[in-house]
Amino acid sequence: MDKNKLLDEIFNNDPLGLLAVKPKTANGKTAEERLIASFVEINDFIRANDREPEPNTGNISEYQLYTRLKSLREDVEKMEILRTSDVFNLLFESTENKVRDSKPSYQRKPKKINSIDDILADDSLGILGNDDEGLFDLKHIPKETTMPDYVAKRKPCKDFADFEHLFKTCQADLASAKRRLLPFRNEQQIERGYFFVLKGVLLYVAEVGKREPDENGKINARLRCIFENGTESDMLLRSLAAELYKHGKRVTEHDDKLLDHFNNINTEDKEAGYIYVLSSKSDNPKIAGINNLFKIGYSSSEVTERIKNAEKEPTYLMAPVKYIAGWKCYNMNTQKFEQLIHNFFGNSCLELDVFDEKGKRHTPREWFIAPLPIIEQAIELIITGEIVNYKYDENNSCITQRKF
Repeated sequence: MDKNKLLDEIFNNDPLGLLAVKPKTANGKTAEERLIASFVEINDFIRANDREPEPNTGNISEYQLYTRLKSLREDVEKMEILRTSDVFNLLFESTENKVRDSKPSYQRKPKKINSIDDILADDSLGILGNDDEGLFDLKHIPKETTMPDYVAKRKPCKDFADFEHLFKTCQADLASAKRRLLPFRNEQQIERGYFFVLKGVLLYVAEVGKREPDENGKINARLRCIFENGTESDMLLRSLAAELYKHGKRVTEHDDKLLDHFNNINTEDKEAGYIYVLSSKSDNPKIAGINNLFKIGYSSSEVTERIKNAEKEPTYLMAPVKYIAGWKCYNMNTQKFEQLIHNFFGNSCLELDVFDEKGKRHTPREWFIAPLPIIEQAIELIITGEIVNYKYDENNSCITQRKF
């Protein structure tokens, strides 16, 4: 039988439509976008594990990241494209912003390519196939989502160089424990100049527009958020908050900055308010059964006046309280004083929901489990400015010196 006739019979005899396969259409991402996205996965791995991916761990995903990074270090053109995304200096020799100071510095030399044979022989990742496929697309392997759902709204940040030093400083502060990652709790924490981590990506709130009520009566504002990978977004405040509730953390302020204006207080200085310590008189077994449970708070008025209606306020656990101790504050931002105390005892914060008279749920964040002498010692360390050298060991209920 003629070969062409035989092929026609084969293709025409397809009752199940098995041969009617449409070619796969290419996605809309450019090669540069795919390259940056693949490099972000390496950054995320290092941020989570404090080391580069290694080849002999038995983890196939880590091995793929290792071979990807190895290949990138041998391609000068791709290294230049990824320069602004190279937050850990993986591709360029530098001693700045190292996340692992103990690692030796070494020179990374691009591999010389002198012929087509050199290119084909170096295709360790199999990226020279069909151009319709992404450079680093993986088949039959579940893809981890490491970028926010609204990634399509991002765009390259043209003035990223003006912000890059802020990210480097923040990363260094996190590494030295001068800043910490805490759960995101409410929208009021989103202010200009603050850092957050969203799905493993550090972001900086560069601008906050005019706060206005939306169609539901909720206060909203247009933000300018700069991301560590060199992109930016003009998302709404409530949109960012919704994502941070699910997948984010807030970055605390630098401890040293919180200590501004705390010293040299005298009788001529201006009174700012009171830092106070309270205990609960609740008859709720979940509260009454906790030893060394204290509320550390701030009041601009007399504390006794402030706590008169404690049993009606969720911040006081909907129960009467007992005044334990207080400190009068002068010439300083007492809210920052309070924030520093909360950062210091953050790991011993009470995790308990209470309900107000209308049945609305609240999670107070000013109750801590720590002995009273330890709380008094911490406040004295803040007043002297030495708090940055110490941390609270919640397991042993004591204050210990930080190891830098």
